[in-house]
Amino acid sequence: MLFFLLFSLLLYVLLGGADFGAGIVELFSSRENKKVNRDTIYRVMGPIWEANHIWLIILIVILWIAFPVYFNIIIIYLHVPLTLVLLGITMRGVSFVFRHYDAFQDKSQLVYNGLFRFSSFITPIFLGMCFAALVGGKLVVTEDYTNYGFYDLFMAPWFNGFGILVGLFYASLCAFLASTLLIGESEGDIRNMYIQKSKISTAVLVVLGFVLIAYGFFSEIAFIRDFVTNPISIICIILSGILLIPLWKFIRAGRRILSRYFAGLQVVLVLFAALVAHFPYVIITSSQEISLLEDISPDSVIMVLGISLIIGGGIILPGLFHLMKSFKMIKIFDRDEQQFQK
Repeated sequence: MLFFLLFSLLLYVLLGGADFGAGIVELFSSRENKKVNRDTIYRVMGPIWEANHIWLIILIVILWIAFPVYFNIIIIYLHVPLTLVLLGITMRGVSFVFRHYDAFQDKSQLVYNGLFRFSSFITPIFLGMCFAALVGGKLVVTEDYTNYGFYDLFMAPWFNGFGILVGLFYASLCAFLASTLLIGESEGDIRNMYIQKSKISTAVLVVLGFVLIAYGFFSEIAFIRDFVTNPISIICIILSGILLIPLWKFIRAGRRILSRYFAGLQVVLVLFAALVAHFPYVIITSSQEISLLEDISPDSVIMVLGISLIIGGGIILPGLFHLMKSFKMIKIFDRDEQQFQK
């Protein structure tokens, strides 16, 4: 069951992250490049933009059925940022549709464009803040709500410096993924633009990563302390840093396939380093550490869920692969030609 959980998480971070990142790239583009980004994003995202959230749905269902204690803590104590995430996803989807299919092309397009860009930026920030709340050590899990105020229970765990930094880190990760993937979806000057954006987002991601670790270490956050002392996490981060060298070379050369491979590998290494640092105690409250494997569902429930996921995966994955291949979204098996000219 852990495999399905982590697999869904990885796919959502990769695919959903690139989805959000496309809007972030558009947000931080110049006025003349915004229309270019808009057209490119629609061509790339249009066929599958709604399919990316299936991994989030699967992730929630697995937590709900197999890991009820973990799910209850998330739903109860993080209902504020999760509601904002839901509103952001909804607002982003509505604006994405209306800015392309609205029958009247008037000033309302400015509203749709603004909503799409803003929600693309703010939604991954709130997702990152949710993760920060789970591992930040400020979460108060209690049955006696009379001794705590609303802010202490439902705001303070995620609305703090550590949460903001984690949110910005994930947003920059999304921009890094999107800009790197879009290199292979463009030509000429547009490709040059995405190469520059990929280089900038990579630099921002590295700087934010160092700031995040330094802030967490000096703030004595247990998760960061374990992160910097866990040998596996350290190896993953060092390897990630080393792989930045060939990644930057591939980005500069406009190598669409190799840059995608290495960008995805960067995300896998960072995500694995974060998860292994304190696994299975992924929830760190102000008074205790709660294991993901604590009070899991009975074996009979796990077996039924596992069989359902296998059957569902056998139906969904081939269909999704065919969809992406039909619209030329999958290029990892294509020949990687160096089309960018220095």
